[in-house]
Amino acid sequence: MSMARASSSQPAPASAAAAPGTLKNAVIAALVTAVLTIPALGLKLRIEGYEVVLEPHWRPVWMAVIAVFLFQLCRPVLRRACGGAVRLPSLPALGARQQRMAIGVLFVAGLVWPFFGSRGAVDVATLALIYVILGLGLNIVVGFAGLLDLGYVGFYAVGGYTYALLNQYFGLTFWECLPIAGAMSALFGFLLGFPVLRLRGDYLAIVTLGFGEIIRLLLNNLTSLTGGPDGISGIPKPTVFGIEMARSAKVEGDRTFHELLGWTYSGEHMVIFLYLLALLLVGATLLVSSRLIRMPMGRAWEALREDEIACRSLGLNPTRIKLSAFTLGASFAGIGGAFFAARQGLVNPESFTFIESALILAVVVLGGMGSQLGVILAALLLTALPELTREFAEYRMLIFGLVMILMMMWRPQGLLPARRPHVELPR
Repeated sequence: MSMARASSSQPAPASAAAAPGTLKNAVIAALVTAVLTIPALGLKLRIEGYEVVLEPHWRPVWMAVIAVFLFQLCRPVLRRACGGAVRLPSLPALGARQQRMAIGVLFVAGLVWPFFGSRGAVDVATLALIYVILGLGLNIVVGFAGLLDLGYVGFYAVGGYTYALLNQYFGLTFWECLPIAGAMSALFGFLLGFPVLRLRGDYLAIVTLGFGEIIRLLLNNLTSLTGGPDGISGIPKPTVFGIEMARSAKVEGDRTFHELLGWTYSGEHMVIFLYLLALLLVGATLLVSSRLIRMPMGRAWEALREDEIACRSLGLNPTRIKLSAFTLGASFAGIGGAFFAARQGLVNPESFTFIESALILAVVVLGGMGSQLGVILAALLLTALPELTREFAEYRMLIFGLVMILMMMWRPQGLLPARRPHVELPR
């Protein structure tokens, strides 16, 4: 009986010893949080007349420090209460056929939704569809071929400026410039592919990042051609088979879209038309990329991503594979850039900064590299999140970073990771 009592009392010193360690970890985590949040949240700039005053703003800092301290202090208690490690709920695994059905349902819902949504919501959805196009294009380079590209926004800028310049100097329409913008961005992707043929990993990311910044600086300094920091304005909207969707036609004697159908003019017509056009471009991008995945070219991209040495031993040419991935991925960015220029009516270098490349890459990583449905859902989420957090505009990037951290902890492989086809032999 005495031996049983002694054995039952043995865990007590361990739990007592764990308390100081837990308190120490909580204090260290709180101090690190304070150091990281004071420059970002604890200091604010305020303009008084002609002077800029730096004033402290300690409330969010203390809130973050207290939250981290309490979480670290109570984590062992929560772990014991849950009977082990705290696990977040997992998402159901979807097969290839189920993902295609989900994409079809989303596409049908997207066709009907703009006729019931508000004008602002439709406009935000149009921007989200642009990021879907860019995400699907970057998914070819990063998700399928396994090449880290941090300068993808450069191809996006090439497409936008191609439409703006061709319209300004030669008077070409949107439909004439759309394939040219895709081809021009593809050419830039092909040229970028040569310097990075022997690079991989971090070095590849550095070179592509430099390419994106070089494009932005060129657009900023070629004032006589690109307008410099002011950019190019007055870019016309797309037409419906040559019929303008405006209040009045530019050419005397022509009829506008609403006059031809006998409708009363409304500004919502153009918003809905741009949304449906973006949805059409998303469908075309999905169709082309889906076919490419099933072709030998797509299998070669996957082989390159898994092991370049094994890919070379199979008789495949890594040079051609890398060039094809950069070229085709850049062409979709050019199409998205041309549509962006048509939607905005204005392009300038500030629309193509590094943060855009980071956001597009976050769409691919968050959705699941190689997963088309995941990229679509991630683009919709990351575009709608800033709109839902307008009341917390000062902390928008903080909330965005927190969501990214939670996703990496909860589901590091992405929302809906790609399901590769495989065969299992019976035991």
